[in-house]
Amino acid sequence: MNIVQKIEAKYLREQKVDFAPGDTIAVHQKIMEGDKERIQIFQGVVMGRRGGGTATGASFTVRKVTQGIAVEKVYPLHSPNIAKIERIRTGRVRRAKLNYLRNRSGKAARIDERKQDLTGE
Repeated sequence: MNIVQKIEAKYLREQKVDFAPGDTIAVHQKIMEGDKERIQIFQGVVMGRRGGGTATGASFTVRKVTQGIAVEKVYPLHSPNIAKIERIRTGRVRRAKLNYLRNRSGKAARIDERKQDLTGE
């Protein structure tokens, strides 16, 4: 392991984060207000990931539409301000980047749910 990898290892997230584009996730973000800290939850569809899973520069984009207003946030994957990332729903898509969803609204922007096989295969 070279020097850069040793330094980066200190900043990597301990828990394994398992989500892909098309999944609906909830990002629990730590917000500092004065001397108090609170958790804010941002729930939306993962539009894409970049930078690989183990790189400290890895990030992901989450899109949420509320009352017709779309909001996209880009989060660093290994940020210390992210308390938890939980997968709510698994989507079935055939693209790594879902930028085409920006031009769609309503039912056209829906993503089918990936069915999990209960037999363990």
